[in-house]
This record gives sequence, structure tokens and C-alpha cells, in this order.
Amino acid sequence: LIDNEKELTTQEAADILNVSRPYLVKLLESGKIPFNKVGKHRRVRFGDLNKYKKDRDSKRQRNLRELVEQAQELGMGY
Repeated sequence: LIDNEKELTTQEAADILNVSRPYLVKLLESGKIPFNKVGKHRRVRFGDLNKYKKDRDSKRQRNLRELVEQAQELGMGY
């Protein structure tokens, strides 16, 4: 278990999301995941990262269900 208040480096956060560090930085800079700066380094709270991950995973599951439903309606054998 990780404390929701624990601050992660961008590399640690990227590893948890299984994305590249530059992609994670784009997510941070676009405001999709909150972060703060310690000096010139970005830090991400585990709780914020976990919320983003759960939201992302939920959205993926919804989209997948919709695709399966559409495939079944079209008789594609799924």
C-alpha cells in the first residue's frame, strides 16, 4: 500500500501508468493530472495519479463495452 499523499517523481508516475516520461509530462502540463514543483522538479501525488488511472481505466472499459455491443448489433460474431 502506498500513502495517497506520497509524492512521486515523473519517472515513478510514468512507470505506474506504463507510459513514457515525456508523455506523462504532457499530461501534467495539460492539467490532466495535478502536480507541484519542488525546485525545478515536478512531483505527482500518488492519490492524484491513482484517480487519473482509475478514471482512464473506467473510460477504456466503457469504450470497449460499446464496441462489443456495436459488433454484436452488426453481427460480427463477438
